[in-house]
Amino acid sequence: MSPTIYDIARVAGVSKSTVSRVLNNQTNISPEALEKVQRAIKELNYQPNKLARALTSSGFDAIMVISTRSTKTTAGNPFFAEALHAISARAEDEGFDVILQTSKSSEDDLLKCENKIRQKLIKGIIMLSSPADEIFFSRLDQYGIPVVVIGKVEGEYQNVYSVDTDNYQDSISLTDALISRGHQKIACLHAPLDYHVSIDRLSGYKESLARHGIPLNLAWMIDSGYTHESALAAAKQLLSMEARPEAVFATDSMKLVSLYRAAVELNIDIPQELGVVGYSNETLSFLLSPSPGGIDVPAYELGAQSCDRLFKCLSGKTGPKRMTVATRISLADSLT
Repeated sequence: MSPTIYDIARVAGVSKSTVSRVLNNQTNISPEALEKVQRAIKELNYQPNKLARALTSSGFDAIMVISTRSTKTTAGNPFFAEALHAISARAEDEGFDVILQTSKSSEDDLLKCENKIRQKLIKGIIMLSSPADEIFFSRLDQYGIPVVVIGKVEGEYQNVYSVDTDNYQDSISLTDALISRGHQKIACLHAPLDYHVSIDRLSGYKESLARHGIPLNLAWMIDSGYTHESALAAAKQLLSMEARPEAVFATDSMKLVSLYRAAVELNIDIPQELGVVGYSNETLSFLLSPSPGGIDVPAYELGAQSCDRLFKCLSGKTGPKRMTVATRISLADSLT
């Protein structure tokens, strides 16, 4: 059985409260008592219970990172890996542990978060995505710890911060790029509309068409799900239509890859027969041929900036509730 603070107090010949003050690095201890307790700790090979110490002090030096999505919907998506890498690197520099949380549902996520906050297991939270239903934010806001969201936040909250790109305007610009190259029949492969990012990217596509007087073709506006399989099935469905689009806007890298693969399987040449733009990442832009036109999502920068914002909050520094990370459009070779 592991020794307890009662054992230390007995061996050192001091009170339990004195042992507790030593373990919690308090200063109101005589040098003699301090030496006795430290000697007893060494003699008994005592390993402090971190949870017990957290409950009687300021808590763990830990932050929690949550995706608000199940692992089934994030598997294979490079955005989450890159953002988490940046967060982990910064947290390590600050001497903080990172707790990664995944759950089957948003309610399950919330309950786990609230549990860890009450137990003083975490001092702050970074959310890797932004649910359109902001009950998550309002519930967490009441606990008074900083919550930084990589994504859009519409409501006004006391302790919730946002680090994001301008997905709406970027999507207008990407669709405009297709139109400027002469395309009128433009489709969109998008993700489910339960996150702000998906809503904004689809809205930007529709806004661009409206500004140019191009009617929406609902058959070309396809929800491609979250998995490689669902994205590929949607891409094949789109490119197999008798009235096939001339160009496609893909709202994330998974959709982009599915378009390239479907085009190969259906013997459709990019860019001669199909113009493609969308959201990608540096690795895909290097591997896909021709290089996809669009925006490489700055996932690492988003992760780094969200962590920077969180640690500024933890150090008591105030700052803007919303921050926008700049992006750059490259039209590359996937457009004629």
